[in-house]
Amino acid sequence: MAIALDLKGRQAASRLASLLARALSTAANAFLAERDRWALWLPAGVAFGIGIYFALPFEPSLAVASGLGGAGVLLGLAAIVSPELGVKAFLAALAAFLIGFAAAKLREETIAAPVIVHRLGPVEMAGRVEFAQAHGEAVRAVIAPDFLAHHYDLALPAHVRVTFRKDRGALVPGSEIAFKAVLLPPPAPAAPGDYDFGRAAFFEGLGAVGYAYGEPQLIAPAPSPPDLSARIGGAIQYLRWQMSQRIHSVLAGSTGAIASAIITGDRGGISDEDDMALRDAGLAHVLAIAGLHMALVGMGLFWTVRAVLAAIPRIALVYPIKKWAAIAALFGAGFYLVISGAAAATTRAFVMLAMMLIAILFDRPAISMRSLAIAACVLLLARPESLTEPGFQMSFAAVAALIAVAEWEQSHRRPHAAEPVRFAAARRYLRGIAITSFVGSLATMPYAAFHFDRATHYAVLGNLGAMPVMGFVAMPAAAVSVIAMPFGLDKWPLRVMGFGIDTMLAVGRFVSHLPGAVQIVSAWPMMALVLVSLGGLWIVIWRAHFRWLGFAPILAGLLVAFFVRPPDLLVARDGATVALRGKDGLLHLLGPSADSYSTIEWLKRDGDGRAPAAAIAAQARGARCDDWGCIGYSADGESIALVLHPDALAEDCMHADILVSTTPVRQPCVGPRLVIDRFDVARNGAYAVWLGKTLRMETVAEDRGRRPWSVKPKRAYGAADD
Repeated sequence: MAIALDLKGRQAASRLASLLARALSTAANAFLAERDRWALWLPAGVAFGIGIYFALPFEPSLAVASGLGGAGVLLGLAAIVSPELGVKAFLAALAAFLIGFAAAKLREETIAAPVIVHRLGPVEMAGRVEFAQAHGEAVRAVIAPDFLAHHYDLALPAHVRVTFRKDRGALVPGSEIAFKAVLLPPPAPAAPGDYDFGRAAFFEGLGAVGYAYGEPQLIAPAPSPPDLSARIGGAIQYLRWQMSQRIHSVLAGSTGAIASAIITGDRGGISDEDDMALRDAGLAHVLAIAGLHMALVGMGLFWTVRAVLAAIPRIALVYPIKKWAAIAALFGAGFYLVISGAAAATTRAFVMLAMMLIAILFDRPAISMRSLAIAACVLLLARPESLTEPGFQMSFAAVAALIAVAEWEQSHRRPHAAEPVRFAAARRYLRGIAITSFVGSLATMPYAAFHFDRATHYAVLGNLGAMPVMGFVAMPAAAVSVIAMPFGLDKWPLRVMGFGIDTMLAVGRFVSHLPGAVQIVSAWPMMALVLVSLGGLWIVIWRAHFRWLGFAPILAGLLVAFFVRPPDLLVARDGATVALRGKDGLLHLLGPSADSYSTIEWLKRDGDGRAPAAAIAAQARGARCDDWGCIGYSADGESIALVLHPDALAEDCMHADILVSTTPVRQPCVGPRLVIDRFDVARNGAYAVWLGKTLRMETVAEDRGRRPWSVKPKRAYGAADD
């Protein structure tokens, strides 16, 4: 009996081993059949290396990063000469990872500049205007400072961003101005895991932000920068400013601001209401110069030049007019890239268009997904920080999904009877808009939830109503206005463009006010976004049936996002704004908010559409406040005390379970489970606390780590300003 059982066990094990061997062989053959797609994973490897760099809690040394980068280059060369496909793929993936990590560190070293760590001012300062744009009723300008009164030993930031309430024409790019301002360090996140403006400012070269007193005074014009690249950059910024000013002189309000955004990339001046309406209607992509704009400009110029040359038989029959048109389109698209500010989405669109036009020059077919991969590598290696920007993530996600759908349709297309000619082109055009809107919205939804905490539901309807007028009216008029602008003949083309923009705004307002047009969602954790991104890449890159295995990590990411537990207590970076989660699952503020920005961010990331004033904890829920502080209660009944006056500290130390104090806690306070005072907030930034049997907390300082963009003050918090 035992021998029979042993024999059956061996047979079962043999069958299982045979099944596993066949499964592995089938998988290997399937992956081998897709070997022409392996190179499309190289941008993911570069992105992974960049992501690891930004996730580190410390700053790696330049020597280590350079060594890793050099090793990556050697591994890449080894991958090229390796005869084994498996070894080649492994070495290439490892090389991409190491090169991505090194590129991020080298970028940090290249753009590193002083960052102020304390409030300064009001202080007299002077500098050169680099860039200026409308910001509501004010003007926001980027200044390259060259003088800061009474701070001669302070290393000046490369650039500061200052908001001016008054301006009489002095804020012209290239002009030298003097003014009085208050300068602040670039702000840290409002909560752990929130958007890090300080990091974004560091990579933009901004060492401080602030606001000016009074109007700037124009002083003697500064001499031209000795650096040729700086002179070229200044000339480009001045050209962009002149074009924006011309547009605003013809088109007023949000119409002119949107026209300026489409032509020069200057989005300042768009009202909050119109910006939100376009976002909620799924039309925010119109404001970001990307594939739509670049294709209309580049390919429109291509077909126009080709048509004009084709009408001249003496030229068309002798010369390669198609290549001439491609060259003209390439230069036109390059000019558009320059005057638009070369944002991530614009650069991606230009590289893809350039790949297609260059393919025409060399009589080679352009491969769309490969062009996208090349564009991703170019942008990631040139500006590694773009990986963390929503524009990069949403742009590449949408385009990759659209290309994958186009490839799938092409591979499954079957011969069929000719469709009726009547309205066939219109039907194809509208079908294309609907598919593009649906696929693009679906692909970007996780990133919209992560960055903007919103999900739009009627993007297809909004695009069906707005895209025809944008494609056939606004964008052609924009191209004509740019060509006519040097001759002063741009007034009527701009007005035609304004008509198209007004129509789009009307569609956006209508769609955004439909019931259920937008849903506010709670913020996704980073792990959820990574899993969804990995699954999405798996689906769009592969073409075989195993591509659908990508839904497994997508489902895992959705589960992580759904089951993540939000914090029970939030303490703002000012130490005086506190929110706790009640029995209803919502955040409630202990007293009026002292930090409105943090409060708005908390509610938005919590998927809560209430205004800050409506989120103040009511007395009916057990909360009470006076001039000395506030007391509130969590869902589990724990008491949270906010101390606003030193005389309330002793009593709250005896009775509160959690104590947050705006004054220093210098004496022993042993009653509460957790004590957070003004010094803790100054050192660690905002707090997020999870209550329960086991107390868990996260801080902004812990989340950011010890990085160049998270420099901490060396003097005591609250010291007198200069």
